[in-house]
Amino acid sequence: MNDLPVSRLEMLRFLERVQLADLERTRRWIAAEGKREVKRRRGEQARPPEPDWLIEQGLNGRAAVYVHLGGCRMAGKRSKGVPRDQALRSLAEGVDACTHCRPDAALGYLEG
Repeated sequence: MNDLPVSRLEMLRFLERVQLADLERTRRWIAAEGKREVKRRRGEQARPPEPDWLIEQGLNGRAAVYVHLGGCRMAGKRSKGVPRDQALRSLAEGVDACTHCRPDAALGYLEG
């Protein structure tokens, strides 16, 4: 073992090396996070616009069970985007309007 005392200058140089290594690691983390952020933004920009109206299909995939507004969180996975006239037609044909998002009110549809 080396019993020679370490000088204060040597300790400070060691501290500097440790801090430089920490700084380089932090810079790598920042660069990696910047790349992830760019990819996330590109993904958001490439995403197609949300439809204004949705028709939710039943389990059999044929019969429509609900009409929803495009951003309704209650719309199931079997929902597809439709134009306004198809949403209105579905309501007129007896498809239920979602009670959460109320597409009938947004469409100005009055039963009867």
